[in-house]
Amino acid sequence: MTVAGQAPRHVVLIRPHRFRPNPLTAADNAFQHPLPGAPAEVAARARAEVDGLAATLEGIGVGVSVFEDPGGATPDSVFPNNWLSTHADGTVVLYPMCAANRRPERRADVVEHLGARFAVRRVLDLSAHERAGRFLEGTGAMVLDHAGGVAYACRSRRLDAGLFALACEELGLAPLLVDAADRRGVPVYHTNVLMSVGTEVAVVGSEMIRDDAQRRAVLNRLRESGREVVEISEEQVAGFLGNCLEVAGAEGPSLMLSATAAAQLTAAQRRRLERWCQIVPAAVHTIEAAGGSVRCMLAGVHLPAAREERWAEGSTLCPREEGAVPSAQV
Repeated sequence: MTVAGQAPRHVVLIRPHRFRPNPLTAADNAFQHPLPGAPAEVAARARAEVDGLAATLEGIGVGVSVFEDPGGATPDSVFPNNWLSTHADGTVVLYPMCAANRRPERRADVVEHLGARFAVRRVLDLSAHERAGRFLEGTGAMVLDHAGGVAYACRSRRLDAGLFALACEELGLAPLLVDAADRRGVPVYHTNVLMSVGTEVAVVGSEMIRDDAQRRAVLNRLRESGREVVEISEEQVAGFLGNCLEVAGAEGPSLMLSATAAAQLTAAQRRRLERWCQIVPAAVHTIEAAGGSVRCMLAGVHLPAAREERWAEGSTLCPREEGAVPSAQV
């Protein structure tokens, strides 16, 4: 396995033009709720939130590639980390999505853009498993310790255990699969709302892993990796505090999270996090109504650099193009 930096220096964002909470995902996403306002007004607010997040990332020296989604058939397109992940050995993975209207989010132009700017050596396409009702929603369903070679995951209808094991084998990762649920017994729909793994610090809503042995296994693995572990409450998870992502900015590591999440931090938690990274909030209140927050909006680029002399960090606006993704299906 190639040892990678944990925090990406470049990310992919999708700028939606007809954003709305997805009715096909509401059944198992306890974080989702209706939004007031006319559809055009809601969509405009969502676009502005993406633009604001892109500007914030650029401001700390993180590279950003922004792709437009002008259509209305993919209401959750603002969350690309569910269908796409990238890895330090040059692998790009395309994932099978549970909701039928999320499957068209997979985009050839995004993969082609990555191939033009980075060293893409393999496209691993797992999407055919949708036909058998087997799903694995990317780095929503899995939280990856790229540096330590571990994939953390919670069981849910959006994660097939066998497919999780297959993906881990292909990527050289050790799987750690647990059960997590709220006090009502509702399973956590995506692992990346429960926890986040940075370079030197991890955030985890450990109390939602109800089984003692499973909870100890996660906490012990994180601590054995040398990270400081900041545990958060179920209420803080509900406020999207677990849905954060460390990125590598010009001045060092920054923890990207929403304004909603930042407001959940206790003074002690903030002090512990700030030992290791700058805390950078972004206002994404509209987008959070769809059940995801800042981490869900960021598809981190962990690919090796290619032809560095041909580009500089900054924001790249990328028009949507049609085309088939060249890939090997597994």
